[in-house]
Amino acid sequence: MSDHSKSSPAVIAAGAICWRETSAGLEVLIIHRPKYDDWSWPKGKQDNGESIPETAIREVHEEVGLKITLGPPLAKTTYKVSRGKKDVHYWAAEIPAGKKAREDKGEVDRLEWVSPSAAREALTNSSDRYPLDRLLELYEAGDLRTRQLIVVRHAKAKPRSTWSRAESDRPLAATGKRQAHAVWRLLDAWKPGKIVSSPWLRCMQTVAGYAKANGLIIKEKNRLTEAEHKRKPAKAAKLMEALFESHHSTVLCTHRPVLPTILKVVNHHLPKDLRDTLPTKDPYLTPGQMLVLNISLKHRDRVISVEKIDPFDD
Repeated sequence: MSDHSKSSPAVIAAGAICWRETSAGLEVLIIHRPKYDDWSWPKGKQDNGESIPETAIREVHEEVGLKITLGPPLAKTTYKVSRGKKDVHYWAAEIPAGKKAREDKGEVDRLEWVSPSAAREALTNSSDRYPLDRLLELYEAGDLRTRQLIVVRHAKAKPRSTWSRAESDRPLAATGKRQAHAVWRLLDAWKPGKIVSSPWLRCMQTVAGYAKANGLIIKEKNRLTEAEHKRKPAKAAKLMEALFESHHSTVLCTHRPVLPTILKVVNHHLPKDLRDTLPTKDPYLTPGQMLVLNISLKHRDRVISVEKIDPFDD
């Protein structure tokens, strides 16, 4: 993610608290690592060229054999290691009934589904209790199950100065194509089932890979283009308002000049303590960057977190 502290950590890692509801109540998954003789959450270090959400998903799959989609972010823990400061980012991940976890015998020799109170007692490092505290806070508020509303700025396009044809047909540059591939991988972290986009080529190319891989149709909305937005910005605002009323996790891909209108609508829906998390200055998002809003499924209009994420965040 793009909100690292001013002093960059020597090590970045990510993981998840896997959770489920049973007849006994809420349970979370803890693991025992023989190398350290500790109990912790599934997590691990970021690989080169990998975004932090991708790290969380890969590490959980490697350590406990579960393919997860991310829910709301929990806490970032920070502590000292031999190389300096280490940041570990955590998300919540609901595990459907019937999904079986398995140990990675190379790093994990035991795993257990336990109650939150039992997990709190078992965790070796006290800092691991912070993401658990946030998960319980969300669970008790009825906000642990969420859907995502993801705002993406299209990837880098060919320069206007080198393009003589219709502006709507200006395609992605070579760098933009690499960014679009990274956007595709990153969107897989949340698996949104609906895509809304400006029909201009550079926006369509940014989300086309994800759409094709998941068998989704891109809903083209002319009101998200630069030209239509300039004439009637209220139409783009109305579209964004409608997405807050949806039941689906959705991606919206648009252009830099449209972002202030979109963000104004977002700001209207944010609680006061989250409003300073929105970008306020042009360009708002760099090419390929995205804002991930987690919205409570129980309280449909309640945004519980805002993440600004770069597909090349390494």
